[in-house]
Amino acid sequence: MTHLPYILASYGLATAMALTLSIGAALRLRRDRARLDALERTSAKRTAPSAQAGATP
Repeated sequence: MTHLPYILASYGLATAMALTLSIGAALRLRRDRARLDALERTSAKRTAPSAQAGATP
């Protein structure tokens, strides 16, 4: 009796789980970077006029 099918199945499952978790993390990172970029753009728009008004003597 050979244990090869069980070994291959366990390696296959471990590889599939690692890929699933890695792809999920990459997708979340991309989504969160886009959210941060949008927040920074709206924040810059809000603070830019007040910063310019305070800079004039």
